Amino acid sequence: MNPPSPTPDEFSSLPLEFVPYPPLPPQTTPTPIQTPPAPAFALPNPNAAFPSFPIPKKRRRGRPQKTQTSFHFPQFFPPKAAQNQQQKKLGPDISEEIIVINKESTNEALTGLSAGFPADSLTDEEIDARVVTNIGGIEQVNYILIRNHIIAKWRENVNVWVTKEMFLNSVPIHCHGLLDSAYDYLVSHGYINFGVSQSIKERFPNEYTKSNVIVVGAGLAGLSAARQLTRLGFKVTVLEGRKRAGGRVYTMRMEGGAGNRVSASVDLGGSVLTGTLGNPLGILARQLGFLMHKVRDKCPLYSVGGRPVDLDMDMKVETAFNRLLDKASRLRQLMGDVSVDVSLGAALETFRQVYEDAVNKEEINLFNWHCANLEYANAGLLSKLSLAFWDQDDPYDMGGDHCFLPGGNGRLVQALAENVPILYEKTVHTIRYGSDGVQVIAGSQVFDGDMVLCTVPLGVLKSGSIKFIPELPQRKLDGIKKVGIWTAE
Repeated sequence: MNPPSPTPDEFSSLPLEFVPYPPLPPQTTPTPIQTPPAPAFALPNPNAAFPSFPIPKKRRRGRPQKTQTSFHFPQFFPPKAAQNQQQKKLGPDISEEIIVINKESTNEALTGLSAGFPADSLTDEEIDARVVTNIGGIEQVNYILIRNHIIAKWRENVNVWVTKEMFLNSVPIHCHGLLDSAYDYLVSHGYINFGVSQSIKERFPNEYTKSNVIVVGAGLAGLSAARQLTRLGFKVTVLEGRKRAGGRVYTMRMEGGAGNRVSASVDLGGSVLTGTLGNPLGILARQLGFLMHKVRDKCPLYSVGGRPVDLDMDMKVETAFNRLLDKASRLRQLMGDVSVDVSLGAALETFRQVYEDAVNKEEINLFNWHCANLEYANAGLLSKLSLAFWDQDDPYDMGGDHCFLPGGNGRLVQALAENVPILYEKTVHTIRYGSDGVQVIAGSQVFDGDMVLCTVPLGVLKSGSIKFIPELPQRKLDGIKKVGIWTAE
């Protein structure tokens, strides 16, 4: 939905104070940047044209996925005439050409997006790793093309160890340096060649020649990190406070019937794989050959007394609710930085008060359901969700179906914990760290190491049950304090 850009007059009747900030372009459907045509002899600007492709908008639990959000991907292929004119006037300069690996660059960009990479820029981590010598320009564009191509190639068969040599023929020789950079970054940061397939297990070293790392917590994050560090040659020890691995993922097996011939499994914690296209757990399930059961999108609503809600009324209210979300989004653009101090709930309630006299009681009940459903999707009250940032992760939402894993997600935990050295019932209460290494204290036991990786839940960090000596940097303390944590039941 793309209503015209609002002006302060549109909201003049609302009980809010408006500050005249210049409006920003809409976030959901950005308009391609229009630039005048470049001279025939000019080098192609990688950001000059932006065809769009759809990416999934944040899925709201219990309702089918709705509209698609446009995301813009740079047009990497300059017009043929411009290329010919350029070669005639300047001669070939392959270092300043946008390479063509295959004709599926847009699909590969979608795959890269599902892995958490922007389609037309670098992540902060890539910039810190200096994967290119210059930010922006042709070199960065070629790096992104190579990066996405490598990810897409591995996703075709996640049971195979992808080697750098597989791409030597498809990537031009003058870009082999970028190939080295992209491949090394993706492998070392665990974007490819990770998991529990046999080809990856065979890459585990027989001897560990690198530093000694203590991992605190044997949840999914701790187990995945331990496996990755082990494969890279680090000596790893995992400390877990409970008697089992998995953290909040816990599958209980139940048996019954005559002779216990009937059995079933139920997840008492995390149970749904939310989006399987970019979800690492979906990749693990594929490697293990596990079938996944799709959660159906249909979610009919019923009014009090069990009567189905009229479909026309349902669509009308849902459309109105989405329209108010759009108005709230435009309101935040008008408010600028002030919107940081306003909740999404306050904005929606303001708009609802304006339009409430135009609806009946049943429609108000439906509207309240959509508010409650949005709270469920975000595991938090609308009054606690920031108007400025509540949907900031939409571009990185994992696409694909929501699925259950027959037999429970404990099967994934069991696979990740295989051959990982885990010490159970070791509740860590103190972590000392410095230039000479770390000491992790659990009860009366002291574990020495070169580094420590703390993967405990945010709630544990908020509680202060683990004491850090010296205290964590202020920026981390502020992050722990400010980031909210809620429960979805």
